[in-house]
Amino acid sequence: MKISSNQTNKQQKTDWSTAISISIIGLMFFIFGFVSWVNSILIPYFKIACELTNLQSYLVAFAFYVAYFFMSVPSSFLLEKVGFKKGMMLGFFTMASGAFLFVPAALSRTYPIFLSGLFLIGTGLALLQTAANPYITIVGPIDRAAQRISIMGICNKVAGIIAPLVFAAMVLKISDNELFKTLDSGTLGATEKAGLLDELIRRVIFPYSILGTLLLLVGLLVRFSPLPEINTENSNKEEIADGEAEKTSIFQFPHLILGALAIFFHVGSQIIAIDTIIGYAKTMGLNLLEAKTFPSYVLGATMCGYFIGVITIPRFINQRNALLTCTILGLALSLGVFLFSGPVVVFGHHTDISIWFLVALGLPNSLIFANIWPLAIKGLGRFTKLGSSIMVMGLCGNAVTPLIYGHLADLYDVRTAYLILIPCYLYLIFFAVYGHAIKNWGKVQQLKEQFQ
Repeated sequence: MKISSNQTNKQQKTDWSTAISISIIGLMFFIFGFVSWVNSILIPYFKIACELTNLQSYLVAFAFYVAYFFMSVPSSFLLEKVGFKKGMMLGFFTMASGAFLFVPAALSRTYPIFLSGLFLIGTGLALLQTAANPYITIVGPIDRAAQRISIMGICNKVAGIIAPLVFAAMVLKISDNELFKTLDSGTLGATEKAGLLDELIRRVIFPYSILGTLLLLVGLLVRFSPLPEINTENSNKEEIADGEAEKTSIFQFPHLILGALAIFFHVGSQIIAIDTIIGYAKTMGLNLLEAKTFPSYVLGATMCGYFIGVITIPRFINQRNALLTCTILGLALSLGVFLFSGPVVVFGHHTDISIWFLVALGLPNSLIFANIWPLAIKGLGRFTKLGSSIMVMGLCGNAVTPLIYGHLADLYDVRTAYLILIPCYLYLIFFAVYGHAIKNWGKVQQLKEQFQ
């Protein structure tokens, strides 16, 4: 009886520790989402305040996400050296330094300094993402890891829904509609216009000072929290994969490289749907105060997709077929942006129907990442860790595709620029149908010869 009581107490203590750990990691994923998706309103805000072209404004996404390309592999080595908890603290401190850099940037209205701050935030976030994913995998029973990952995704997207709304509430005023009209009128003198723009951009000082302070506090919270320290040597031993013994390089796994490219195109198409939709809504006569809600609509559709995935995968549909279904739907909705036009009223917004096809992209986009990842890293054996880092590098698609979109928008118009979505989804369909199953480069050569 005494042994049973001790076992019960031990189990209760373990369950409590696991619940605390999951709550802390959930907070981290909420922060990831908040600082990432607030970019959707920073882009049009900086475009006005810093007098930018479309291409220049999308450097916001480039500066933020290009850090993933440079930091994903170094992050894994840093975490091995200093430990995961200290590494995560350094990640939060790096993000805080980027947030505080917004203060001198706003005081001088210097766009490159803003971009430097965004790069630092992205650098810290890349480090945190590299650390947080192993935590959520091993912090509880492995057979419930998918459930925990889904919960983290929901935390991330909830933050994304409220981030642009909170930021807009802190920096925008009801009277700003008249201010924007005055700035566009061309009737202001250079000195008067500069004064108004200075006042507008300095509104970011308060929210980003608060954000920087909170990031410092959360960094300290994580460092001294009850989160278990991960011993990667023991907790992540890889099995020997089929044919792995003969392979000496990570680049000998075609399905991984093709998977990293799939991540690149997926996140690139996802970020375009979210970060450009405010600008597209403004072309339909909506002002920034009304258009600010559209990124939240996209992320709301993404939330619906998460719940559908939790219910249906793998009970009713396997990962490969789910990926194929989502990529085909993504292509169809992308074509809908071009093929359908006409005035509609949805949720009280008077818009063109094409923008709602863009909103609906959030639904299939929600499940593409989760289904690419396991297909791409399957069978890597001892190369799994490095392969995962290469997959994280694919997140730099968030940096590149918005620039292409911005350039096309400057050359043509913001609707035509959405053509960039078509090749993204075509490649994703290729990966779902064929790319994920390629285990040697000879098959890739055969495929190329078939199309020549």
